[in-house]
Order: sequence, then C-alpha cells, then structure tokens
Amino acid sequence: MENGMRTGKINWPVFILTGGVLTIFVIMSLIYTDGVAALVNWGFTQSIKYFGAFWQLLLLATFVVGAVLAISKYGKARVGNLDKPDMSFFKWAAIITVSGLGAGGVFWAAAEPMYYFTEVPPMHDGISAATEGAVGVAMAQSFMSWGFTAWAVYGAISAIIIMYAHYNKGLSLRPRTLLYPIFGEKIETNNWGVAADVFCILGAVAGTIGTIGFFGFQFSYWMHDLFGLPDTLLTQVLAVGVLIALVTISTVTGIEKGIQFLSRFNVWFAIGVGIILLLIGPGGFIIDTFISSFGTYMGEYMNIHTYRDDQAWLGSWMLFFFGWFIGFGPLMAVLVARVSRGRTVREVFLVVSIVTALASNVWFSILGGSGIFYELQNSGSVSTPLLENGLPAAIIAIAEQLPLGGIMAIVMLILTITFVITTADSMSYSVSMAVTGEGDPPKAVRVFWAILMGAISVILINIGEGSIGALQSFIVVTAVPISIIMLPVLWGAPKIAKKMAIEQGVVKEESVGYPSGKVSQKVENL
Repeated sequence: MENGMRTGKINWPVFILTGGVLTIFVIMSLIYTDGVAALVNWGFTQSIKYFGAFWQLLLLATFVVGAVLAISKYGKARVGNLDKPDMSFFKWAAIITVSGLGAGGVFWAAAEPMYYFTEVPPMHDGISAATEGAVGVAMAQSFMSWGFTAWAVYGAISAIIIMYAHYNKGLSLRPRTLLYPIFGEKIETNNWGVAADVFCILGAVAGTIGTIGFFGFQFSYWMHDLFGLPDTLLTQVLAVGVLIALVTISTVTGIEKGIQFLSRFNVWFAIGVGIILLLIGPGGFIIDTFISSFGTYMGEYMNIHTYRDDQAWLGSWMLFFFGWFIGFGPLMAVLVARVSRGRTVREVFLVVSIVTALASNVWFSILGGSGIFYELQNSGSVSTPLLENGLPAAIIAIAEQLPLGGIMAIVMLILTITFVITTADSMSYSVSMAVTGEGDPPKAVRVFWAILMGAISVILINIGEGSIGALQSFIVVTAVPISIIMLPVLWGAPKIAKKMAIEQGVVKEESVGYPSGKVSQKVENL
C-alpha cells in the first residue's frame, strides 16, 4: 500500500462481471441482432419515461451545490492532499475539456443545431422552423445539451469525494467511492462497491465502444465522399484498427505524456480551426449568433431545462444527452480526480462546469452557426446531406461551402480523428484506474481495455450499424443505476469540503455553525 492508499490490485469480481456483460451483449447481438436492439430500445424508453425528470433535477442540483460550494468559504479548500497543483492550469483544463467533449464535440457541433433549426424544439412555441427566428432557439437548445448542468456531473463535485476518499483516507481510486458518504470505508470491500464499479464501468465502456464503432462507419463514408474510396466493411474495420493502434500508444504513454499531449494539441487545433472559420467563414454571423443565442439560453434556462411535455422529443434529444453525460459521469470524475490534485474546490467546479461548458458553447456556435448561415443562404445545402447521410455529412457540407473547401474538409477529418482518439485513450485509462484502483495503472491493463473496446467495435460493425446504435442507447440505460449512485454526492461533497476547510485552516471550527468541538465529531463521521 503506497502512501497509505490501497492500489495496484485488479478487482476480479468487477473485471469478470464487466467483461461478462459485454461478452453476453456481443454474443446475443450475433445471434439475436433484432431482439437485442428491441430489448435495448425498450430499456431506453423506460429509462427516459421513469427517470427523465429525476435526471433533470439531479443535473440542476449537482450544479447548484457545486456553485454554492465554489462561492462559499469552503471553495478555498484544496483537494488531493497537496498544497499546490501538480499540473499547470492549461494542461489540466485541456485534459478535462477535451476528454469530456470528445468526438461528440465535432459530430454534434455541426449537426445538432441544424436539427433544431429545421425542426424547432417543442418548448419554443410560435417560432417557424428554418427561419432567422429559429437561429437563437436552435443554438440555445444545443447549449443546454452541452451546458453547465450537463458538465457538472463530470466531476464538478463528485471528484471531491473521490479525491478525499483516495488521497486522504487511502481508499482505491474507483467509482465506488462515490458511495463513501453512505458506507464510509466499508465501501472498499462490500458488494455495493462491486455493483457500483460494474455499472459505472459498463456505462463508460458502452459509450466509448459506440463512439469507436460509429467512427468506423462515418470515417468510411467520409473517405468515400472526399477521395472516392469504397465505403465497405474493410474500410470501416481498417479505420478502427488504425484508430486503436494510436489509442494504445497514447494510453500506454500515460496522462503525463500521451493523453496530455493529445489534449493540448486538440485544444490548439480546435482554436486554430475556429479562428480560420471566423476569418474565412461567416465570422460576423457567428459572433452575433453566439451573443444572442447565449442570451436566449440564459433567459430561458429553467424553461428549457425543466421542460416535460413532449416525452418523445425529450427521449430523442435533451434527455438522451443528459443520460449520456450521466453514463460517462463517474469515470470522468475518476479522471478529474486523477489530474486535479492540489486544486481548490472552487477551481475544480469552475473548470469542470463553467469553463468547459462555455468552450463547448463557443465551439458549437462556430461550427453549428456556420452550418445555419449556409442553410439560410441556400436552403437544403446542409440539412439535406445531414438528413440523408448522417452527422459527418453535415461537417463535409459546411466545409465544402467555405473558401478552400476541400482542404477544410480534410482539416475537419483530422480534427475528428484526434478527438475520437482522445475519447478512447482517456476512457481506456479511466477504466484501467477503476479496475485497479490506482492513478497509474499497469500498462498491460491499459492496453487490454483499448484493444478490447476496439475488438468489440469491429465485431459490432460486422453485425451492422444497428448494433452500434443499440450499444449507444445502452449507455442511457446504465444511466439509471449510475444516477442513483451519484445522488449521495449532493450532500456528501459539502460535508467533505467543510471537513477539508477546517483541517486546512481555511475556516475555524467556531465559524461553521456548530459549538466548538462538536463540528469535529460531526465531520469525523465521514
């Protein structure tokens, strides 16, 4: 046990159960493809129906609790049992932003605003689709899907509990520590901990495999459209194979090298692409759209976030994204805990929930706003390819209408590849941390998970695109137990922030509302 922390040991029950469920899913998909898809879709529908409202409230509560902690005196407390950060601000913020945004930041940034523009979300009555009046609500709805509350579940307050349990109390670096406020140190060894780890790992792995498989299909389409290469199974499999080779290299080199380098590269690359789009594209329209849409987003925030009338629409859009964020939430929180040592509670909240959300909103305005501009100029120029050929067609349609269209299309392709690699390598690393409990898991474990997720993606590609879609929907099903696991964070994080603030001398015992001496007894129960 290094530095008092229990690490370095694969949790075999978690490993076997997680692998077993994935194996069963693949086998059943091979034998009963339609049946598995129907079962997952049924589970998806039931999850949205019975837990959708809970998810909306959970995301709001997570953000509010984090915001209150950040602005309070407890926000000055440092997490991770270090007096100062062990990573520069830019590197730290880059890893969190790029790992969380991932491949969706390219695919959905171009497509989601266009979907809302051509079919206005139902909470915005009286606005005609595909008109200038629809621009603001289309972008505002996209901001909500990738906004403050969604990002908050990626570790804005949950990472505080994980870091305290790991670095201060010596527990392993696993998702199960989210239940530390209820079970204390017993969560390290009881069956509830095993169940929590399994559900959280399955959610992240399902989402990552779905992303990799989806990339295989879309990359093949892209190569056919740009270079005339055949859009075949061989192209799709080769794309995934090369991708996983790069992911393996990145995850083996670790957070300090490969993942950190790719994250910084992606940030600078995205900034460069954004500047180019502003300069050679509809820069004025993009800036005006962001300002006005952000105003709509903030002014209609509660109306949009708490909308409950059209269940079918919610399941297809906003709650789908909320479920996706919840499904990835615990593993992202583990990653945030790994890279945030020495940061204050305030810094963690601001970067995870505010900086990342604003960066996402700006990026969506640049890419999605460009698409809407060209759609307004030439109706159908972006929406028709999107509806006929899916998400990557929207990116190509936007790029081809820019000056240097062919070059910009290739640039977008490269950006997509690097973002997908970052998604896969960060999740391979996070899953490896979750099954071993340590911040620097063995390289063999990292390689295993990278190759396993790639192999399952290839198998599902062979079965058909419907299997990839089913797996992507499965992450929303896993969001049901994961959202329950994340509930104790709401009261556990403030207690732990208070305890750390007292221990570090940020506040005095007498100033926290209890008679001197009694507060120590109360917080010691943690």
